[in-house]
Amino acid sequence: MKNFRMIFLMIAAAMIIPASCKSRVPADLTTTAIIPRPVNVTGAGEAFKLNANTAILVDAGSDEILKTGQYLASKLNAITGLAIAVNEAKSEPEKGSIFLTLSDADQNLGEEGYSLTITKQLVKLSAAKPAGLFRGVQTIRQITLKDTDSGNPGKFIIPGGTITDYPEYSYRSMMLDVSRHFFGVEDVKQVIEYLAFYKINTFHLHLSDDQGWRIEIKSWPNLTAHGGSTQVGGGKGGFYTQEQYSDIVKFAADRYITIVPEIDMPGHTNAALSSYPELNCNGKATNLYTGTEVGFSSLCTKKEITYKFIDDVVREISALTPGPFFHIGGDESHATKVEDYIPFINRVQDIVARYGKKVIGWDEIALSTLKPNSVAQCWASVENATKATAQGAKILMSPAKKAYIDMQYNESTPIGLHWAAYIEVDDCYNWDPATYIPGITKENVIGVEAPMWAETITKLDDIEFLMFPRIAGIAEIGWTPAGLRSWDEYKYRLAKHEEWFDIMGINFYKSPKVPWEK
Repeated sequence: MKNFRMIFLMIAAAMIIPASCKSRVPADLTTTAIIPRPVNVTGAGEAFKLNANTAILVDAGSDEILKTGQYLASKLNAITGLAIAVNEAKSEPEKGSIFLTLSDADQNLGEEGYSLTITKQLVKLSAAKPAGLFRGVQTIRQITLKDTDSGNPGKFIIPGGTITDYPEYSYRSMMLDVSRHFFGVEDVKQVIEYLAFYKINTFHLHLSDDQGWRIEIKSWPNLTAHGGSTQVGGGKGGFYTQEQYSDIVKFAADRYITIVPEIDMPGHTNAALSSYPELNCNGKATNLYTGTEVGFSSLCTKKEITYKFIDDVVREISALTPGPFFHIGGDESHATKVEDYIPFINRVQDIVARYGKKVIGWDEIALSTLKPNSVAQCWASVENATKATAQGAKILMSPAKKAYIDMQYNESTPIGLHWAAYIEVDDCYNWDPATYIPGITKENVIGVEAPMWAETITKLDDIEFLMFPRIAGIAEIGWTPAGLRSWDEYKYRLAKHEEWFDIMGINFYKSPKVPWEK
């Protein structure tokens, strides 16, 4: 009797499965796990199927758009196993193609916005600017799915519908500290590649600190020869040649990511003070430092050689960095008297302006007289942030209790610190830059950044573990309007990105706050 029942059930299932496959509709675009969440998504009951004949077409005559098309092709080919080619569109795009164009785009989409229309015949990605096409390419990557609905396992589709999308903030960033522990060029490039996937457009490199000087300055060569020779714990250290740094800048620019270099001053400067005794008020070089304490070092703010040094450093780095900003640090200068700190920061701002850059500094720089177009990076002090906005400066939101992704997730996290807070994935997501500080509104805020300090991390796996999945949430805070963000909805989209983490080989923290699918 049991065997007969089993046979009956198998026959019934065999009759049902083909019928249900035939009646299913392709995956719904509105339920795809896009991070950051787009501004507007509508679905359609059809899908674009990728196959051996699929091609990517781009506007004729633009090497920049061609390069974006080739980038998309390389990413899709790696996932699908196809050999999608990239060609210039001759007239109307052919059926069965993915078309990238700047023609007839809505100019209100701005620098990074895009629109995406997907039918059975065509995927059309349009934008007003090339950066918008590149951001839209990341969406195409995220919505390219295995075709599980039409009985073609192993095949890939792009669900049909439309997306209109643009960022809430113009500045969306992560900082990597390469001073306390040094990370090589390839590791830095991999981090930049991850940021591109989540539409982050700025990468802040913390290039100097007490423990190491990490960028070659040709006019002051001992900064790297001596000051770059070690790191926290006494390891070998390292530095970037100017050619290597330029390579990083170009790699980022190809992904429409702006590099912001930081040379911290007047504190966090022991590596420089150890390299050149004349930068010390007593004329004696300090010893190299491999610990993690802060606040004990200071450039001699009353010596003219100090400003010659800063001028040379800013000049050389600015010449290698096409972006608009230069970060001067300015935090935790406990060894600098406030009456010396204020004129120092004022004078350094003049030096930065001389080389065509705008100043960013940690929120302590608000004690000085800020120049127009300056940015104060709010990490700790509400009072300093308020002083900055009172002077007309913009605020870059990086509250340590929410956005410092070097903090441990919880007490059992093997790496990271917790002096600011334990920051679980939901804590990192559940805040709004426009309301975080009373009296500071969206009009005052340029954007959001997630800093990662490197006291406890030594390799790319460590960066990934602290970065993921929190950086995806920071990306959404910067891109998606607050009214469209909800942890209770976001956590399910984030859960589906476990597959992306696996595809990209990311060592991520599997938070119990997220309903992971595996």
